Amino acid sequence: MLSPHPSPQMGQWWCHPKQIDTIFPLVTAKGENHPSPNFNQYVRDQGAMTDQLSRRQIREYQLYSRTSGKHVQVTGRRISATAEDGNKFAKLIVETDTFGSRVRIKGAESEKYICMNKRGKLIGKPSGKSKDCVFTEIVLENNYTAFQNARHEGWFMAFTRQGRPRQASRSRQNQREAHFIKRLYQGQLPFPNHAERQKQFEFVGSAPTRRTKRTRRPQSQT
Repeated sequence: MLSPHPSPQMGQWWCHPKQIDTIFPLVTAKGENHPSPNFNQYVRDQGAMTDQLSRRQIREYQLYSRTSGKHVQVTGRRISATAEDGNKFAKLIVETDTFGSRVRIKGAESEKYICMNKRGKLIGKPSGKSKDCVFTEIVLENNYTAFQNARHEGWFMAFTRQGRPRQASRSRQNQREAHFIKRLYQGQLPFPNHAERQKQFEFVGSAPTRRTKRTRRPQSQT
């Protein structure tokens, strides 16, 4: 057991410097500056983990390519951005994969997932469980959305002006080829965009009524 020793001065006790941290650990730690937790790293770690417990969120929309002026379509193994608005192959089913913004994109008609092979080429696969079929949605400052592959960091889904897939290794987030706009599918407009369901909320017009003038009674003169 460590014990303090009397100092040469009367009424005072002296401890060796190595004994101070052992005897008074809380006192010495109280004045230390501990680094604040890195919440950005925590969010990145949680966003990279597949959510196996929560209910998957499923959305349906089209992806409008900024360069080709058409929509992304999945016709089996072939992926292109040449579909017109409302094309059945342009209807996409987007499934959430994590708590963050990672999603899996599947063609509603072909039932093939948009994936990216090791050469950076977009292909359609019947199963989207592998990491190369997961994309991170990145909302840009110009309100466009970019899709970065989860396995190949820095590789983005991109298309040329002709609607052909661009090599992902040459694509960048700030390039027009990697910019998309989410659009509702023309064939099924959900409420409140459905025209027939909007009719019940139309205001009923009525003819304006004339405001009657208030007549004053003549005052009796006394």
